Amino acid sequence: MQTADPVSDRGSNLPPTAHILVVEDDAEMRTLIAKFLRQNGFRVTGARDGREMWETLGGAPVDLVLLDVMLPGQSGLDLCRAVRARMAVPIIMVTARGEETDRVLGLELGADDYIPKPFSRPELLARIRAVLRRAQAGFGQPDHTAGDRMVFADWALDTRRRELKAPDGSAVDLSSGEYDLLLAFCEHPQRVLTRDQLLDLARNRVSDSIDRSVDVMVSRLRRKLEPLADSPAIIKTIRGAGYMFVPAVTRQ
Repeated sequence: MQTADPVSDRGSNLPPTAHILVVEDDAEMRTLIAKFLRQNGFRVTGARDGREMWETLGGAPVDLVLLDVMLPGQSGLDLCRAVRARMAVPIIMVTARGEETDRVLGLELGADDYIPKPFSRPELLARIRAVLRRAQAGFGQPDHTAGDRMVFADWALDTRRRELKAPDGSAVDLSSGEYDLLLAFCEHPQRVLTRDQLLDLARNRVSDSIDRSVDVMVSRLRRKLEPLADSPAIIKTIRGAGYMFVPAVTRQ
């Protein structure tokens, strides 16, 4: 982790007791990250491998997992897949040398963001705050937002609860990034949106505007909205331009 002046948490709307789980096998790096995050108002638990990670997740509420890709035993990518299958806790992957393959695979497995090594402390703090804000959005909102539903093709997106209901009424799990992207589509239906526009509308979830990152997020949404080969098209690829959300959207 590159050195930089500590960043104050003053002015942030995040709760000062947000609990961060740092999964990193390098003891020195884990200690440096934990110390820095504690200086900025977070509670931090360190884990050196998957076994310790699961022990922490099973014993206390965790608000975000900072998960290194290169770990002994199960890799961070394998652990990301396993965590996402069990719970919706936000995950930031830490990738070596900024490898695009690791970044894209991490996003595809359900990570909410990634940060390549080496990273600065301000960047780490900014990414953690951004993911936590997205995860916490929709809670504690004023009552006038109650019942705010965006309905399309028999699907319903509840923007107060951040919940997606399938046509059969079942709930569909969305990561914070998937929710932000779907909301961007729902707010701009039947319009061609470029990848850069989607990044901006989805609150700059991925700060490195690589095309494949947008494509991965769209692919994840498609697998949930169009699960079968004969499912109606929800998101259409416009070759050379971007994507279009096909159905009309109504608010209820």
